[in-house]
Amino acid sequence: MLIFVRHGRTAANRAGLLQGRIDQELDEVGREQAIEVAKMVREMGPVDAVIASPLKRAQQTASAFGMAIESDDRFLELAYGELEGVKLADVPAALWKAWRDDLHYKPAGGESLAALDSRVRGACDELVERGQEENIVVVSHVSPMKSAVAWALGVDIGISWNCHLDQAAVCRITIRNGVPILKSFNETVAKRSSR
Repeated sequence: MLIFVRHGRTAANRAGLLQGRIDQELDEVGREQAIEVAKMVREMGPVDAVIASPLKRAQQTASAFGMAIESDDRFLELAYGELEGVKLADVPAALWKAWRDDLHYKPAGGESLAALDSRVRGACDELVERGQEENIVVVSHVSPMKSAVAWALGVDIGISWNCHLDQAAVCRITIRNGVPILKSFNETVAKRSSR
C-alpha cells in the first residue's frame, strides 16, 4: 500500500500563504501533528519504508516515523515562483482562473500543474511493484498528494480544484494486480477519533 501523508503545519500555513518551495520548518502545532499522524498510520498496520520530499516540513514529519527516510525530489511541492509567500486571498482572481482553465499555466518562475503531475505520476509508477508487497509512507505536500490521488483514480490533475486536504492528512492507495485503487482520502487524527 502507498500511504501518502501531508506534512504538518508551518508558520506559512498558519498565515494562509502560498508556500511552494519556501523551506520552512514545522511550527509547534505541526510538530504535534507529525507525531499524531505517525501514530495513526502505525495503528493502521506496519510501515516498511518512508519516502519524503526533501523540504524541511516533509522531512520533519517523516522523522516522526522513526525510520530511515528516502528523499525523492519528485514529491516536492508545486513551485509557485513569484507567488511564493503571497497570501492566498491576495492572489488575483485572474490568476486562479488561468490555473483552473489551463493545466500548463505557470506563474513567472513557477511550475505548471501538468509538470508537477508528470513527475509525481512517474514516481508513483515506480512504486507500484513495491506497493504491492510493502506499506510505503510517502510524506509530501498538498499538490503532489492530489496528483497521486488523480493517478490512482485514472483522471487528470484537474481534480485538484475539487478536493481539499488538511495538514497531516492521509490518503491510502492500495495496489491490486498492479492497479492503484484509492482506499481513503483526507484521513486525519481528529476525523478518526470522531467516528
